[in-house]
Amino acid sequence: MSDPRATPTSSLDDSPRSPDEFFRDGGGPVDSLLWWQLERHEALLAAQRALFGGEAAWVRLRVWVFLELMGLPAARLARDDLNRHFHHVREDALETALKRLRDAGLLHWDASTQTYAITPLAQSVVAMLQPLTADAAGPDDDLAALLAGVAGAHQLGLLEPQQLNMLQAQLQRLRAEFADAMASGSEFELRRANARFERSMMLVDKASDAVKAIIEQAQASGHARLERLARELASAQAGLLVMASQFNRALQQADRQRVTLGSTGVTTTDLRQWLQRVPQLEALLGDALSTGVQPVVVAAQELVDGAEAEFERDRPKPADAAGLPAAQTAPDGRLEVLSLPPELGALQVLLDGWTAEGRGSQPVAPAVLGGSYASAAYRAQLLPLLGDPQARHLKGATGDMARQPWRVRWSAEQGEIDDRFVAWMSRGDLLSEPE
Repeated sequence: MSDPRATPTSSLDDSPRSPDEFFRDGGGPVDSLLWWQLERHEALLAAQRALFGGEAAWVRLRVWVFLELMGLPAARLARDDLNRHFHHVREDALETALKRLRDAGLLHWDASTQTYAITPLAQSVVAMLQPLTADAAGPDDDLAALLAGVAGAHQLGLLEPQQLNMLQAQLQRLRAEFADAMASGSEFELRRANARFERSMMLVDKASDAVKAIIEQAQASGHARLERLARELASAQAGLLVMASQFNRALQQADRQRVTLGSTGVTTTDLRQWLQRVPQLEALLGDALSTGVQPVVVAAQELVDGAEAEFERDRPKPADAAGLPAAQTAPDGRLEVLSLPPELGALQVLLDGWTAEGRGSQPVAPAVLGGSYASAAYRAQLLPLLGDPQARHLKGATGDMARQPWRVRWSAEQGEIDDRFVAWMSRGDLLSEPE
């Protein structure tokens, strides 16, 4: 029995409807900037519906014809030239595709000159179809496309807050994905996520200069919302950088749980990888399960004869018990693990130097500034570890940082900083405590 509340898809697509019918109050969301922007670009939405509506074969043909037309260098296209260019397409199919493009406003037919011309609307649509012309889709194409869009729009002076919103949302989704991989405890999930994490951080680091320039331009122009979104984007970038040390700890934990099988040098990780590459695991059994069990029924006399023959036959002398093989030297090996971020080690060296010199109080700025904005934000987030009672008992660099005889004291005062990447910073001091 069908659900009476369900609405057939065909009725939603075929019957003309007003967008206001889908909302409870009978009107669109007036407080949504994105909804208002979509209303302004109704012609662009209609052009996309014309391109992608209908069967998959027709959609591919229309998109292919459209992209081929956009690649032709002529300003005006005669129908004979189009027939020669699309000579391998049937005439009726080509005419159907061109008619759809004309009806959608992507092509303009000039009856006086009998030629086609590309419309400005088509130029806007082709920019949205650029991912379709890529050779292959990579795992980080989503982030790369958003970063390229933000950086390119900033260079052209066309940056919109919605682009920063989408990029920040993608960074938050990536951070949640990496956190799930670390929570899984799976070595293979961690290594797959770590590979994508490194590629993502490389892309984000290349875009750090663009984010800094966006903040400076927004401050100069007084665009408060754009500045706020850019600063939130920089904070999301710094949050990803903080996860580098967490990845290292998770991978080190996975390495400690790896078991070596005897003196062969083969680990459980190697065995699992080999099993994953076997096309058919059942083939490893060979003919072990191919022979069925066949019961044999014998009489009592046959059992007695078999027992007598077993007692009377010559038995071979049992072999002497062999001892264990001699010990063998294990081959030299090297365990490669990912190193912690260099900023953490540099901060440790700076604090140890101040401790050795007997300095009692130092400003926060020399310990935080240096390098990119993301590196400065990462060092600033490390300062609360100083004197943390819960982290003092940990092993490794995190515990060493917590056991430092220094404490941070931030001030409510703020001011300008003479640094290449940071223009404004809160004041504060690092105080040395007696051990």
